[in-house]
Amino acid sequence: MKYLGQLVVALLAFSAVVLMMAPAGAEAATCNALQLTPCAGAIIGNAAPTASCCSKMREQRPCMCQYARDPNLKQYVNSPNGKKVLAACKVPVPSC
Repeated sequence: MKYLGQLVVALLAFSAVVLMMAPAGAEAATCNALQLTPCAGAIIGNAAPTASCCSKMREQRPCMCQYARDPNLKQYVNSPNGKKVLAACKVPVPSC
């Protein structure tokens, strides 16, 4: 019986650790602006966004406000080409 009690405590502790490490919904995206490098030609130049660009743009959507507030990135997010890429990829322009 003592073994069963220890097993239950161990399982509860393991479950708690797993729950703490799990992402908290869709907002738990890993924000990494380097993931958007497939969009560089479209944002900096006038190229059309690729499927890869749009896929990454959708993945990084929860991070757009963070990027828009970053002094090094906001010029790209808020640029006319940046907004065109967002629109072409059907990602709403962030209103932060």
